[in-house]
Amino acid sequence: MDVLTPEQRRKNMQRIRSKDTSIELMLRKALWHRGYRYRKNYKKLPGKPDIAITKQKVAVFCDSEFFHGKDWEVKKPKLEKSNNPDFWIGKIERNMQRDLENDQKLQFLGWTVIHFWGKEIKKDLDGCIRVIEEAIFENMIAENEADTHDE
Repeated sequence: MDVLTPEQRRKNMQRIRSKDTSIELMLRKALWHRGYRYRKNYKKLPGKPDIAITKQKVAVFCDSEFFHGKDWEVKKPKLEKSNNPDFWIGKIERNMQRDLENDQKLQFLGWTVIHFWGKEIKKDLDGCIRVIEEAIFENMIAENEADTHDE
């Protein structure tokens, strides 16, 4: 059962953004201040990554816990008891499936895919940056090794 009135729920849902969310902005600003340049919501790639570091082929997604199914086995039974469960369960499961398909497409194209939950970014921004930096450096090393084998 929903604790909000339909009007309150509608206003909440209207305020949810699909891009330039607070978690994306936090992560992007931190990367920019460290000198990393990127594309945001890069339409040329499957899934339109929130952050695409094109030179090193690193795609970063900033996922909200609710819409991308964090702790799904715990959340799903709660949603089954909520308003409009068929809609919400279907929507979230489609999102999860689409995330998986886009990850596979990106990996096939040679991209490293990183997903962060919103709370991860808020609680440990430096840790998230370290994960991205490690992926960048790993890809740089792999690219250099490939270049030396070509010679």
